[in-house]
Amino acid sequence: MKTFKTTILCLFLCAFNSQAQSIQDIIDKVSLDTLSLTIQEFSGETATVVDGNSVTITNRQQANNDLAADYLVQKLEQHNNLTITDQSFNSNGRNIIATQLGKTNPDDIYIICAHYDSVADYCADDNVTGTTAVLEAARLLSTQCLDNTIVYALWDEEEIGLNGSSFYAAQAAGNGDNILGVLNLDMMGYDGDPSGSAGDNQFDIDVRNFAGSIAMKDDIIAVLNSYTFDLSVIEVNPGTFSSDHSSFWANGYSAVLLGESWETNDQTPFYHSSGDRYSTLDLPYFYELTKLTTAYMATVGGLVGVDNRITQTVTTLTSNQASASYQWINCDTDSPISGATAQSYLPTVSGNYAVEVTSGTCVEISDCVAFLTLGLDDFLANEIKVFPNPVKSNLNVEISGNTESIALDLFDVSGKLVMQKSITNEAISMQIKNLPRGIYFLKVSSSEKTGTYKIVKE
Repeated sequence: MKTFKTTILCLFLCAFNSQAQSIQDIIDKVSLDTLSLTIQEFSGETATVVDGNSVTITNRQQANNDLAADYLVQKLEQHNNLTITDQSFNSNGRNIIATQLGKTNPDDIYIICAHYDSVADYCADDNVTGTTAVLEAARLLSTQCLDNTIVYALWDEEEIGLNGSSFYAAQAAGNGDNILGVLNLDMMGYDGDPSGSAGDNQFDIDVRNFAGSIAMKDDIIAVLNSYTFDLSVIEVNPGTFSSDHSSFWANGYSAVLLGESWETNDQTPFYHSSGDRYSTLDLPYFYELTKLTTAYMATVGGLVGVDNRITQTVTTLTSNQASASYQWINCDTDSPISGATAQSYLPTVSGNYAVEVTSGTCVEISDCVAFLTLGLDDFLANEIKVFPNPVKSNLNVEISGNTESIALDLFDVSGKLVMQKSITNEAISMQIKNLPRGIYFLKVSSSEKTGTYKIVKE
């Protein structure tokens, strides 16, 4: 009787949330490590790789920022469900725009945006922080199906007259685009108040009574009050015109500016200078603001109810979404696994795996999850018998000298779990006469040993 060594155990033995499914899950997925690395790379504090070359993006002034724009394109192209537009609007200006079409209301558009150009070297707060928050929202929300369309926009030439956003907003108005709200992020990384002081973690929302901007401000505050953030809002009305949101006000759209608190004179003292460095930022404060802005965009985007999480056990991976189509993926080779189209999948080698779930028009891909070989011994030939094989009706399993509970899991050839039993003595009979003819795999697992047995059902 041939055995197949599959001494595989998942990294976690319980349900593993490989992607976010609710607004709170989205908030929990915001990564301080990711934010920190992006700020350092995009502000030139550390080298990065663009188009296969090691580079340092020290300066992003409008006449010298093609490298910065190329970095943004590369970052956004890493994600699924985004259409990237590299929008040239004059001889130097490049807006970098990623569009995620809504599944239910594709013509209903919400924009999260920031300018990426600068006036000096580094300029981490102005406006690498805003740019980084937009990239983080794109990273997380692009994994989800949304009812409404989200545009992740990164503007050029804000510092010399709001040129990039003005071009886009005027074009959108001319096209009759149904933009329902524009969240502009500009300078959101500095908080100079001592920790624990009365003004700590205050931020501004700048708003004026244009279109539905007041209601939009109220919606952001509702999100702030619905979840737990270490933040305190300052409503500024009338708000400043001095950032890209005002380009949308001028064209009849709802928009607000969100950032650190200029209203309380708590803005960076390194404004518009090369002293605006990564080391001057309050990263926990920026982290909280990024969680808030991402949560707001997830709320107005409207998460579609598809669960792309994976449940792991010692023997199998199972998609949490029922009544869907599935394709399991080998993340190590970035390729679909032939025949692995059931809700559950039994890996035969250790590695990293994901599942693509299709439900209606919605397609979502899970994170890759790791199955690791832990080196459990195989059962010896004289320790276990599985017979008859081929089998028509009753499959017998005998384990000599067994004194513990041993799990028996039967999978079809696609990896779908079709039967589970446990054996607490030396023998058990599994009734499989109602199963279709074909190839099956019986996984036998104890605390110390394992074995997988190929079964032919006649």
